[in-house]
Amino acid sequence: MNDTASQDVMGTADINRIMQMIPHRYPFLMVDRVVDIVTGESACGIKNVSINENFFQGHFPQQPVMPGVLIIESMAQTAAVLVVHSLGPESEGKLVYFMSVDGAKFRKPVVPGDTAHVHVKKLQQRGPVWKFRGEVKVDDVLVAEADFAAMIRDRD
Repeated sequence: MNDTASQDVMGTADINRIMQMIPHRYPFLMVDRVVDIVTGESACGIKNVSINENFFQGHFPQQPVMPGVLIIESMAQTAAVLVVHSLGPESEGKLVYFMSVDGAKFRKPVVPGDTAHVHVKKLQQRGPVWKFRGEVKVDDVLVAEADFAAMIRDRD
C-alpha cells in the first residue's frame, strides 16, 4: 500500500493507545476511545459519562451536569489524538495547547449515563497550528459545538 492510500485508512485508539499519544491522565482524561480516525482530516472521540466522575461532586450534586468547559476539553483531546496520529510516532507525548475557542454553544446538558460522540474535523493546518470544528452528540442529538485552534509543541 502506498503512502497516499494509507492516509485514507480509518483507525481507532483505545484508552491505552490514547495515553501513549497524549499526556492527559485521570481525573482530566476526557476521552475513552477514538474511532473513525481519518489521518489529517477527522476523528470521533467517545466519552462515556459516569456518575463516578469527580466533577459531579460539585457540579451539581442534586442534578449532575458535565461542565461545558470539560465538553470542550473532550473536543481538544480528541483533536490532539488526531494530530498525533496524523504526524506519526515522533509526535507522541508532545503537548497540544489551546490557542482559541470560538462560537461555543451548549444546546443540551450532558449527564451521567450519556455516551458523548465527539466529532472533530480539521479546518486548517499551518505549521504547528491546527484549526478544528468540533461537535458533540448524544444519541445523535447535537449537544455542543465549537471552533477551536491548538498548537503542538515539545514538552519543556
